[in-house]
Amino acid sequence: MIILAIETSCDDTCAAIVRASGKIRSKFKILANIISSQVEIHRKWGGVYPALAQREHKKNLLPSLLQVLNKSKISNFKFLISNKISNDKFQIPKPKIDLIAVTIGPGLEPCLWTGINFAKKLAEDWNLPLVPVNHIEGHILASLAGSNPKLQITNSKKNFPAVCLIVSGGHTQLILMQGIGKYKIIGETRDDAAGECFDKTARILGLEYPGGPAIAAAAAKITHRTGRQIPNKLPRPMLNQKNYDFSFSGLKTAVLYKVRGMKYEEKKKKKFIQAMAKEIQQAIIDVLIKKTIKAAKDYRGKTIILGGGVAANSELRKQIKKKFNNVILPPKNFCTDNAAMIGIAGYFNWLKGETKSWKKIKAEANLRIK
Repeated sequence: MIILAIETSCDDTCAAIVRASGKIRSKFKILANIISSQVEIHRKWGGVYPALAQREHKKNLLPSLLQVLNKSKISNFKFLISNKISNDKFQIPKPKIDLIAVTIGPGLEPCLWTGINFAKKLAEDWNLPLVPVNHIEGHILASLAGSNPKLQITNSKKNFPAVCLIVSGGHTQLILMQGIGKYKIIGETRDDAAGECFDKTARILGLEYPGGPAIAAAAAKITHRTGRQIPNKLPRPMLNQKNYDFSFSGLKTAVLYKVRGMKYEEKKKKKFIQAMAKEIQQAIIDVLIKKTIKAAKDYRGKTIILGGGVAANSELRKQIKKKFNNVILPPKNFCTDNAAMIGIAGYFNWLKGETKSWKKIKAEANLRIK
């Protein structure tokens, strides 16, 4: 089966073509995977500006589709790529595609609708089934497939139950997974997501957006010698509570007050910024790991699965592997939003018969995994 996947839940315009086969042991081959990033556009805002993101999706969707069609070579046509073509008036001969998968949520509603309307037009024009995909399930299944060099997922009891830590700019959730399609949210953030905390504290320190990579880069410059200059410890919110929930707004506020309390000359010193970055990163990692390990022990999880953009953080990956024996870590390029993960999740939804008429697909910005 050949699947075209569309992902526009936030600020990356993503299109992919995936070949999938098998039921109990499913195999995947990514024929093409295009990500059009909007980081430079949103950098001056220090975060994603939804109206701008929607505008860029409208501009980038058709060129992204044409790129994956050219790269995958599943069409007999070679398409010229231009941002000037209207998404509403284009006509593309039907390629060798069996199914279209599209993200319906969670995410930013204007962005979701842009991708959904684009996918619906394709499904109508090509008379193809359309399958809705939960963005979070995409991250989980991308982690399972991406951890295997042959890109295959075995839906057996070997790895389940598993505890999934999905952590990004918009989400911080602990999900108990009994098998593919069998999920239960057991913990989540009560305010800011971990990635959001990275972005906001980076802005306080005067670092660039996105904050996660900027803080990680600054923290990496701390040596054993300069590490002595790390400021007083920052709080680890909800670290010792018996639940599996998170809270990062207090950490952000603590950083703000600490920086405000410094003299102007001290704030600008690279060593202070680097030391603060290291402490911010470690505070977030400490909370994420302790809560995840606790959930894995309490639910007798055989596996911990990481997914989402923050799962690309090298320190988080290294430290959680030291604390738990069986941790599934996807390649870093599979952590951030991409359409290949939507194609993989779409295939499993198709196996369960969850295709819908294009007329019935709608955006669900606050969609929950279940």
